[in-house]
Amino acid sequence: MNTLAELLAEKGHLILDGAMGTQLFDAGLVAGDAPESWNLDRPDDITAIHRAYVAAGSDIILTNSFGGTSFRLKLHGLDDRVREVNAAAARNARAAADEADRRVLVAGSMGPTGELVEPLGHLTPAEVEDGFAAQAEGLAEGGVDILWLETLSALNVLEAGVRGVRKVTDLPIVATMSYDTAGRTMMGVTGTAQGEMIAALGLDAAGANCGATIPDTEAAVALIHAAGGGIPIVSKANAGIPVWHGAELHYDGTPDILAAHAVRVRDAGASLIGACCGSGPEHIEMIAKVLSGELPVPDVEAPVHISTSKPAPQRERRRRRRRSRS
Repeated sequence: MNTLAELLAEKGHLILDGAMGTQLFDAGLVAGDAPESWNLDRPDDITAIHRAYVAAGSDIILTNSFGGTSFRLKLHGLDDRVREVNAAAARNARAAADEADRRVLVAGSMGPTGELVEPLGHLTPAEVEDGFAAQAEGLAEGGVDILWLETLSALNVLEAGVRGVRKVTDLPIVATMSYDTAGRTMMGVTGTAQGEMIAALGLDAAGANCGATIPDTEAAVALIHAAGGGIPIVSKANAGIPVWHGAELHYDGTPDILAAHAVRVRDAGASLIGACCGSGPEHIEMIAKVLSGELPVPDVEAPVHISTSKPAPQRERRRRRRRSRS
């Protein structure tokens, strides 16, 4: 039994962390800069974010390496430092996990390539495989317990990414996809199709993260669970949707809303539950306390999308946050 399975068997459900990108923007990250560069330039700030999530109740924290493949790092001139950047990301998270008074696991975040794969694009499956393998090597060197592929939209990328990871390490693998287009991923994948593939791949856990709305994530989780063959299911939804407050964008999913959502996805089969874009330690703390029974389930519903007069900037901000593994 691996470390993930052991901790899950011990606790019944595990609390994940919340957004990294959202916290980085609050700490001064400028849109367009590489969040992963902070692993090298501002490691104490990264560890402080991880530490806040551990204090909030997270059993698993994800490294600041969402854009850590060579495909993404080349946009910032860091593609020759893939191993260094990812090893640093793992060490920064490891520092926060190891100082906790309980067992906390570190998952190496591995986001999408940002490029289309053949026949829609120029990237080959072999190149995807090699890219994920190189990132996995750095994360494993830095001491992660799990490799965590997230916010994927295409099954061929998921499959190639898993092959790449397995080429270099036997660490547990988790994979999540983002559902945001009529109940499908950007590339048309359904929760049922994902569930069938993860069962065939023999992953250690899988599910949904990010996505357009909380109900979209909940629907995907139920479908993945039904088709996944008993594999532990992950839910890491956004904190609602971004809405305008004057000139600022804020996510409308309060801690109460995410905690109520966490209960619903647990009832739908999820056993690894956290949050994504727009969330912070306050959301995770509420989720942890409600799922443990320390607090009652909030009597709230998921927010409903309301169109704004400024849709384009809203989408752009959302893209920036997703790119930073928000």
